[in-house]
Amino acid sequence: MKVSPVLRMFAPSALALLAGGLAAGASLSAAEPLGLPAIVHPKDNLPTEEKIALGMQLYFDKRLSADDTISCASCHDPAKGFSNGEAVATGVGGLKGGRNSPTILNSAFHTFHFWDGRAKTLEEQALGPVQNPIEMKMSLDEVVGKLNKIEGYKTQFQKVFGTDVTADGIAKAIAAYERTILSGNAPYDQYKAGKQDALSESALRGMKLFFGKAHCSACHAGPSFTDNAFHNIGLPGEDEGRVSISKLAGDKGAFKTPTLRDIARTGPYMHDGSMKTLEEVVEHYNKGGVPNDFLDEEIFPLKLSEQDKADLVAFMKDGLASTEYPDHKAPELP
Repeated sequence: MKVSPVLRMFAPSALALLAGGLAAGASLSAAEPLGLPAIVHPKDNLPTEEKIALGMQLYFDKRLSADDTISCASCHDPAKGFSNGEAVATGVGGLKGGRNSPTILNSAFHTFHFWDGRAKTLEEQALGPVQNPIEMKMSLDEVVGKLNKIEGYKTQFQKVFGTDVTADGIAKAIAAYERTILSGNAPYDQYKAGKQDALSESALRGMKLFFGKAHCSACHAGPSFTDNAFHNIGLPGEDEGRVSISKLAGDKGAFKTPTLRDIARTGPYMHDGSMKTLEEVVEHYNKGGVPNDFLDEEIFPLKLSEQDKADLVAFMKDGLASTEYPDHKAPELP
């Protein structure tokens, strides 16, 4: 089987897509990196090599923004853990958002997207920043019209979707590409698979704390170390988080649990980017956060020693760092 230059840079899971798609609702079988489950694809957006390649181009193309300066990769940069290395996102004209750019890593497994969970699918998420006035600042009609003037995109859309450029096609192509951005096969996964020396002594102690005394796995659970739920972890500030979407009083100040895969690459941390280091994050939880009326019951003082805190950081930094990190580079654009 001939493998295209585009897919050579992807994790082994992407190679399984070369067959040209899967049966409706089927999942990839045993191709994802060690430690991750099989991906279940939407019935109306099955993956193909051509669709993924198109989505990758769109992801890195700054022409999706009003002034040709911002792409998806501007805020979700592979070189920065598929985040942007800054406290908050920066959009057209240098405008600043109010929240940190969440990583795209393992978003294939998320049941909600954005910090407040306002999008339920990657397809829905993909069109959000395009239309946001302080991100890419385009209407869907504007971006569709703009891309339809680029012959290379029109040709690819006809091949992949049988139509000229459409908003639906843009969303599906970007989402198909984003489902190839996977983080797994970390030392933790290798240790769980039987490689007893995969973790350092410090990281091994940190792992035991993570799943034990430190109580981290109460929220950071499952293959991607997230429960895909929303929690108030005792951060100060006026951002009300999930309550603006759910309208449930108990969700005030609650935000989506981020994945911890390759967490050392994705700082700064928290929904507002207020913590620069993992050491700060651990100290926040050790103190039990900042008390408020909606603080989750999972948040309480942990009484960790300095060694405990160092070991927890070692587990997150080293134990959860992928040995197959998807260090994608921008492709040639039409």
